[in-house]
Amino acid sequence: MASRRNGFTAREVRRLFGAAVLAAMLSGCASLSREDFSADEAHRALPPLAADIRFNAADEAAALAFTQRAQTERPGGDGQVDVLAISGGGADGAYGAGVMVGWTRAKTRPSFEVVTGVSTGALIAPFAFLGPAWDGKLKEAYAGGLASQVLQGRGLGVLFASSIYNPRHLRNLVEANCTPVMLHEIAQEHAKGRRLLIATTNLDSQQTVVWDMGAIASRGGPDALKLFREVLVASAAIPGVFPPVIIPIGEADGREIDELHVDGGVTAPFVSIPEGLYFWDAPDQERQRSRIFVLINGKIDPTFAVVRGGAPTILARAYDTMMKTNLRVHLAANRAFAERNGMEFSVSEIPREAESGSLNFQPESMKRLFKLGESRAVAGTAWTRLN
Repeated sequence: MASRRNGFTAREVRRLFGAAVLAAMLSGCASLSREDFSADEAHRALPPLAADIRFNAADEAAALAFTQRAQTERPGGDGQVDVLAISGGGADGAYGAGVMVGWTRAKTRPSFEVVTGVSTGALIAPFAFLGPAWDGKLKEAYAGGLASQVLQGRGLGVLFASSIYNPRHLRNLVEANCTPVMLHEIAQEHAKGRRLLIATTNLDSQQTVVWDMGAIASRGGPDALKLFREVLVASAAIPGVFPPVIIPIGEADGREIDELHVDGGVTAPFVSIPEGLYFWDAPDQERQRSRIFVLINGKIDPTFAVVRGGAPTILARAYDTMMKTNLRVHLAANRAFAERNGMEFSVSEIPREAESGSLNFQPESMKRLFKLGESRAVAGTAWTRLN
């Protein structure tokens, strides 16, 4: 069996970064054909109804308006708000899926008022939002072999494409699970005041866009189903690995304007607090008893490894280092927000000693990670409270 460093086997590193370098050299052949437009045109193209289904995470006013609107629409209950934020991590999402199923078995799983997802976390989030009744489908998606098919190479076609892998199996996975039945049930929960949020990265504006998937589902019909699926595919579209997703947003000056969206993890490894609210203090009269659970599909701490080889290995190590650093910065900011506003803050991650890899979609590896997450949740060791 090939040895695994930094989450990748040597073969994976060579294949991924070798193809990426070659594709970059031939980028003139593989460029996306799009018309130019200005930031003002993009802003004017957004229909007024867009404010009901999405906002830019860094826009404090928009994030605050969405939060306050959600609080107003939430019916009275026990006054406690539970938030589940699920991170990216590719194949390591099998761990997070296992945690959700094990949490159900332990009979300690909350009914979350807010569930958010980024990248592979975006694919888990709808199941987590709908609750234990959907655990079987979640397990099938991550431990039943369906997700193991998502990395389908393009062969020589990579020279003329915007990504190394064909997105067909990723789209098939999304379409197989995101059915009209799922949207109907999500819309029902949305009507109760619960929120399902998915983050993508708008490459044109370099901003995190947070989509209210319950609001999209509530619109009903084929267009809502199509947009719902497109957002999930976009959130999971790791740049270079899968192609970006073009999402039409409306008209400006008589012509169609579209946006280019990719993996939400490019700008935010997870979303529990929108970036625009990191330094916001809730007024005393608006504070509620709240708990934030951040489910990390990966490892937080740095790991030591002697780096050898050429450019692909160095690029892989540098990318892994960058992503872990970004993750720790976001965790620190979210933890500080929680402490300042009297919220409980808990984190779950893959244990340091466990073998994992975000691009290791082999069925046996994903089943092993699923079992690990499930067993830790059942034993009550999956979560660590940080305050």
